[in-house]
Amino acid sequence: MAFTIIVGAMAVVFDTTIVSVALNDLARDLHTTISTIQWVSTGYLLAMFVTIPIAGWAQSVIGGKRLWIAALGMFLLGSVLCAVSWDATSLIVFRAVQGIGGGVMMPLMVTLIMQAAKGRNLGKVMATITLPTALGPILGPVLGGIILNFGDWRWLFLVNVPFCAVGGWLAHRNLPDDRPVSGDRARLDVVGMLLLSPGVAAVIYGLSQVEGRAGFADARVLVPLLAGLVLTGAFVAWALPRAGAAVVNLRLFRHRPLASASVLGFLSGAVLYGAMLLLPLYFQQVRGEDALGAGLLMIPQGVGTLASRTLAGRYTDRYGPRWVAFTGFAIVTAATLPLAFVTADTDKVVLLAALLFRGAGMGAAMIPLTGAAYVGLGREEIPHASIITRVTQQVGGSMGTAVLAVILQRTAAGAHTPGALAGAFGDAFWWAFAFTAAAVPVSLLLPTRRPQPAPREAATEARTTVRA
Repeated sequence: MAFTIIVGAMAVVFDTTIVSVALNDLARDLHTTISTIQWVSTGYLLAMFVTIPIAGWAQSVIGGKRLWIAALGMFLLGSVLCAVSWDATSLIVFRAVQGIGGGVMMPLMVTLIMQAAKGRNLGKVMATITLPTALGPILGPVLGGIILNFGDWRWLFLVNVPFCAVGGWLAHRNLPDDRPVSGDRARLDVVGMLLLSPGVAAVIYGLSQVEGRAGFADARVLVPLLAGLVLTGAFVAWALPRAGAAVVNLRLFRHRPLASASVLGFLSGAVLYGAMLLLPLYFQQVRGEDALGAGLLMIPQGVGTLASRTLAGRYTDRYGPRWVAFTGFAIVTAATLPLAFVTADTDKVVLLAALLFRGAGMGAAMIPLTGAAYVGLGREEIPHASIITRVTQQVGGSMGTAVLAVILQRTAAGAHTPGALAGAFGDAFWWAFAFTAAAVPVSLLLPTRRPQPAPREAATEARTTVRA
């Protein structure tokens, strides 16, 4: 089941980052500006966050299997349409179609696996299912650079087709038929949807505008950011009294494993995606690498992530999430420190070694972090937890990227030599180091051992068995 879901999810995860290295090529080939073509990425992210909150409700209405296949089909349709785009406007619209499918798939992939695992072997399970999510931000730009170096930009989207087609066939064959009975179908929280979806989308949009602007004080950043925070705050006031009847059950934040995992997810998003802004820019602007060269230099981080995951999953099941996450974040903190001292001629061996250990630490930290969020939750609470963890990590990534972009812009403003520019990157990496260091003590709030499933989970399983 995990393999089936991973095949389909690979398209979404890689597509989220693979386009990031193609903006210059897209702007040139479609005869438009960078500010316009930037909406290829921004529109995709906004469409994702409009649809993420409805994943739990939609699963309760049509079942996880049918929802997964439908969302995968939507993503396949969007990918094909993107490949035949004739101008920037059509590409932006079709990317939004992709985002609608991807927004449902990202929380649903974890929900389906966690519900099937029933609290058993969470470390091993999460080491398997989150592999595409961990490698996407690292290997996506590499794949994008290779495609652009040897082929046309349209292959950035056509590469999704085999993943979607095979993933859909595997899902039809392997996923269990979990169509709900009529009494189990939840009612859609329309008010909550109208508050949460545009609220989160506005926050993400505002943060995405920081890069290239004067900073957070710019009206094009501040207005959507404040509007999004107001809508999100209104959703909190609406959802708390309604618990599970709301589109997202915010009372689950009383559950310490989920609350601590969400905070760590926010910080890890800032650490992962923020550094993904700095590292390629450093290699290109200071060291003179092209897009492909910068992407290839990121490979050691991906290798480290891949190498540590199996061991981290095994130790999470044996010793619990707390100490594995603590060790992972400590390694990331130590490996980020050398990046704060980069110069224009820092030995590449030192940089590649730091990236290798940094990737290993992130791979080790993400396994217990993801699994711990679901410890002790009932089956009906897992979709809500999936939405919460997904949103907090992405908002953290957007916030980290925005903060580091502002710091880099301000410190690099007067840098006219490679050495001075490298110093500006070093200042920004100090902030990345601070984000990582903050996660180390927070990881001590994670559970030490995996408790037995909650009584409501056992009751839910019993009812499911009888109904079957």
